[in-house]
Amino acid sequence: MNTADQYVKAIYLLQEMEDGPASTGALADMLNVSPASANEMIGKLEGRGLAEHEKYKGVRLTDEGIINAREALQTYCIIERFLANVLDVEEFRAEARELEPVIDETVAERLDTIIERNAECPDCFDPETDACRYLEIPSENPAD
Repeated sequence: MNTADQYVKAIYLLQEMEDGPASTGALADMLNVSPASANEMIGKLEGRGLAEHEKYKGVRLTDEGIINAREALQTYCIIERFLANVLDVEEFRAEARELEPVIDETVAERLDTIIERNAECPDCFDPETDACRYLEIPSENPAD
């Protein structure tokens, strides 16, 4: 997954949360980049036909952008589920974010054969909680 994939995924999630175009500021915050960097990448995504930007209104994904975003989100979910359920990594979310840019489609497909991914994926991803609705996460305060 490359940087463009991370941007289309973030725009997609923001569109879902905001029920409309994603603001540049919200996108920059989500990706922890400067607004100038976000604007630069939005321009590149527009050039590739993945997004449409309207000044002062925000950015929307095109149909092709939505397809790319859903594939990127599914790859992220595969990584997250693999780390949590197969490798039992405690800080799986942080690790998934670190691995996300370097895992390609082939590796994601191979990981997918190992995990039990929900058939709804990526629709099971809840942007408000930044997590899959079905990912079983051990309680942080286990009962004695």
